[in-house]
Amino acid sequence: MTEQTKTRIPAPLYAAAGAGDLAYQQLRKLPAVITDLSDRAAASLKTANDTANTTAASLKTTATSTDFDKLRETATASAVAFAHAAQERAVAVYTALVAHGERVVGTGVVEAADAVNADMVTTVEPKAVEAAAEASAPKPRKRATRPAAK
Repeated sequence: MTEQTKTRIPAPLYAAAGAGDLAYQQLRKLPAVITDLSDRAAASLKTANDTANTTAASLKTTATSTDFDKLRETATASAVAFAHAAQERAVAVYTALVAHGERVVGTGVVEAADAVNADMVTTVEPKAVEAAAEASAPKPRKRATRPAAK
C-alpha cells in the first residue's frame, strides 16, 4: 500500500467548510431579516414612487444634453478599476474562508484520518479472509420433492 505523505487537508476543503458554516449562520438569521425587510418595503413604497416620478422627469432633461462618448470612456475606466478591486476582495474573502474552515474542521480531523489510514493496513492474510467468508456463508437448502400426482 502506498504511504500517504500529505496529512493536511487541502485549502479548498477548508474554504468550503468555512463557507458552509457561514451560510448556516446567515440562514438562521433569515426569518428576522425577512420580517424587517417586508415592513420597511411597505413603508417606503409610496416615497419611492414619488421619487421615481421626479427623477424620471429630471433624467429626460439630462439625457438630451449628455456627452455619451465621454460617459463611455468613464464607464470603461471605472469597470477596469472595479474588476481589479473585486479580484483583491475575492482573494481576501477566500483566505478568510480557508482560515474559518480550518477552525471549523479543527486538527482532530487530521488525527482521525491518520487513525483510519493506519486501520486500513492489511493485517490478515487474504486466504484466511476467504476461508472465513466461506465458513460463515449459509449453505443452500435442498428442495423438497413432491410425490407425483396421480
